[in-house]
Amino acid sequence: MLLLGFFLGLAVGIGFWVWQQVQLNRYLGRLLRPLTLHSDKMGLLLIPGLRQEIAMVKQQRQDLQQSLQTYQKLLDFAPVGYLQVDEENQLLWCNRQAQEILYLQGWQPEQVRLLLELVRSYELDHLIEQTRDWQKPQTGEWIFHPSCDDAAEMATIKSLALRAYSLPLPNGQVGVFLENCQPLLDINQIRDRSFSDLAHELRTPLTSIRLVVETLQIRLEPPLNRWVNRLMQEVDRLINLVQSWLDLTQMEANPNMQLQGKAVELRSLIASVWETLEPLAVRQHLSFSYSGPENLWIKADEARIYQVFLNLLDNSIKYSPPCTSIYVEAKILSTNDNDPASPILEINLIDSGVGFSETDLPHVFERFYRGDKARTHSPQDSNSTGAIVGNGLGLAIVEQILIAHGGSIKAMNHPETGGAWMQLQFPEVMANSPTQDYS
Repeated sequence: MLLLGFFLGLAVGIGFWVWQQVQLNRYLGRLLRPLTLHSDKMGLLLIPGLRQEIAMVKQQRQDLQQSLQTYQKLLDFAPVGYLQVDEENQLLWCNRQAQEILYLQGWQPEQVRLLLELVRSYELDHLIEQTRDWQKPQTGEWIFHPSCDDAAEMATIKSLALRAYSLPLPNGQVGVFLENCQPLLDINQIRDRSFSDLAHELRTPLTSIRLVVETLQIRLEPPLNRWVNRLMQEVDRLINLVQSWLDLTQMEANPNMQLQGKAVELRSLIASVWETLEPLAVRQHLSFSYSGPENLWIKADEARIYQVFLNLLDNSIKYSPPCTSIYVEAKILSTNDNDPASPILEINLIDSGVGFSETDLPHVFERFYRGDKARTHSPQDSNSTGAIVGNGLGLAIVEQILIAHGGSIKAMNHPETGGAWMQLQFPEVMANSPTQDYS
């Protein structure tokens, strides 16, 4: 009886709840009927416009997708590599060239992995982070050592010299263009090796020719001997050119070349160089002026530093007009940024010649760079053309010698004399006269 009462009460309760829901739905229906009729009318009016907008959006989406596919195809066939990462440095996309450069042949576009897991290059990862942090395009160069799971294949994979250009993109993404510089370096090495072999081969016949010319000089009388003297000058010029090329190639191949480092008094060395070149300066009535400390001791290879000032002063004499002066100014700068306890010696060599043209200044230390089509060494011709010209090996050798000593050189035009201004810096300056040599 109790159970029957329970089920009867449950049925009454359910029926009452259903009746309430029905009444509520009828009330809401009466309330919303005007709005529904009005909305239907408004909807009928808006449907054509909405359909048109939807069609436009779809067309724009298709156009964007087509443009994206076109750009990806262009990048895929580009001669440089390109890759793009998201805000977490996950690789989103890269073209074929980037896959070849970074050895990513097994990577698929649908893969989502960190770039550092695919490419073990901390330099590339650092460049990307720097670009994202600074929000500015960045450039970097480094030697990339590819990694490979197969030990046998690893022996055949060579390191590459890479140059990268990165740029920030929206939403924290970064795009990177990669350039493989290794083929150009290989070509330069082959070229240098070929020229060095050629220079070695030329040295022996040139020496033999010089011996023959010396014999002719003794036996010929004026005026015939002037032609032999001219021949001797040209042979000596070729011998010096060959030797300079060999020296430069050796220094560039071995930047940390073995130097006979010892204490060198620079003021006396410069004076000795000028005494050697003074006969040439007298012809043009050139004077020499030095200002600065009298005792300037540096740790250097004396023969190499002598060669530096011989080349520089010889150039100044060649391109200085008559009756002018060549200035050498020496001063010790306060400190070295890398080593605050070590001062820097700065040498400024200034002449009153025609100086360098603005287009030539960035290239004056390149080998065989000729700044003028006249290709002349005479100061008169250089004055007429308005540029200093030469074979380019002298300044290239000077730069390599200074780099080997940890120093530097910069070419400018002096604002007062208008001539060439060579600024040299030496890091190994000694305060007092040393008592022993350095090895």
